[in-house]
Amino acid sequence: MDVFSRETLEEMMAQAVSRSATFTLWPDGEAPGAKNSDAVFTPEPRHTGTSIFDRAVTGVRSPEITVYAPDKPNGVGLLVTPGGSYRRVVLDKEGSALAPFFNARGYTLFVMTYRMPGDGHDEGANAPLADVQRAMRYLRANAQAWKIDPERIGVLGFSAGAHVAASLGTRFAEPACPPIDSLDEINARPAFMALVYPVITMHDDIYHPGSRLELMGAEPDDEQIRHYSLEERTDAATPPTFLLHAIDDPAVKVENSLVFFNALRRSGVPVEMHLFERGKHGFGIRDTQGLPVAVWPELMMNWIATKV
Repeated sequence: MDVFSRETLEEMMAQAVSRSATFTLWPDGEAPGAKNSDAVFTPEPRHTGTSIFDRAVTGVRSPEITVYAPDKPNGVGLLVTPGGSYRRVVLDKEGSALAPFFNARGYTLFVMTYRMPGDGHDEGANAPLADVQRAMRYLRANAQAWKIDPERIGVLGFSAGAHVAASLGTRFAEPACPPIDSLDEINARPAFMALVYPVITMHDDIYHPGSRLELMGAEPDDEQIRHYSLEERTDAATPPTFLLHAIDDPAVKVENSLVFFNALRRSGVPVEMHLFERGKHGFGIRDTQGLPVAVWPELMMNWIATKV
């Protein structure tokens, strides 16, 4: 990937944001099981200082999707689930920053917000899964409006958002909330998964402490741990998967990708994995400049092109 200054990257992000469109995901806005009435959907600075493109949201009750559409769609949609340790959802580092690069290759991006598992919603730890299932079904039902193929929509997740994405890929047929309309009849299985520094497991020695705490509390039992450890949820129906991780990641250990890679292999699922020596955690696109890991968008898009 070409090397850009941070200023140039932010100019590209500003242009992408100015062309984007946002809509709410659930009927009447708020998710049916939404609680936590004191929560407010407010952008707040995170991760990279004072930039206006460091937005994150907390207390989500009304999940939204922001569409970044290319000039020449290639027919492939990417449902993007950004990270945030299951405490927030970042909007730019793992959202709008992707648009200039993926749009240039014709990919239509759908960057979503989702509810947090610890915010007291009716679905509890399954609230993010309910939202991402709804999102995939909504995109399939309305694919023609964005000139994409309903059978060529995959999910791209980062960090805890990659746990959301991988939950969709491994638990797409599992009801996460009561059905409410005809969209619930649509298959929620993504065509593929692309997971970047993913939270995968809840088992000791490998798990990400913040994500596990938000999902299951301070003292989860063995059944909970197995249920939300996604390496234990793969089977032959799990979609083809792309994995990307930095070996020096201090937050989400690289072993998360390794255990998922091995589980996918055992299940006979096509999988490609790229490990980079340096990159740490949360690099997105802006923080890869000058590092070998900066090539990851091209690697991922080249892989996607072979799968859909």
